[in-house]
Amino acid sequence: MSQIKPQSYDRHKKFAPLYHFMLTPLTLILFIASIVYLIREDFSYSSLLIFGLSCCVVILVVLVRLFATQLQDRLIRQEENFRHVQLTGKPLDSRLSLQQIIALRFAEDESFLRLCEEAAKTGMEPQKIKQAIPHWRADNHRV
Repeated sequence: MSQIKPQSYDRHKKFAPLYHFMLTPLTLILFIASIVYLIREDFSYSSLLIFGLSCCVVILVVLVRLFATQLQDRLIRQEENFRHVQLTGKPLDSRLSLQQIIALRFAEDESFLRLCEEAAKTGMEPQKIKQAIPHWRADNHRV
């Protein structure tokens, strides 16, 4: 049985195979094919209908991902703010951007507070925050 490698800066991006490697490429192929069909059929009723449907599929695929990640971002902001309140009794510094907070979620409690303070004071970039995390806290429930 293969073991799942622990998350780290180098291995924290997540791909949903059905979405990223099946649905997205198939949607792109469908959209391109509908444009070719539209042009070859001189904008016939059926080609316009197929093109319209393929546009709907493209919009749906984009919105599904967008809505899921926006909801996830809101949850991360709330979870990390709650964690900061538990550790310090105070909410997160308002100078922290959403992207910084998202990067901070990977820090274990020992480095979380130090990195929060440093990121707020210096405007540390999210990538730099992730690279500065000594002990990675995995997030296995993200979209």
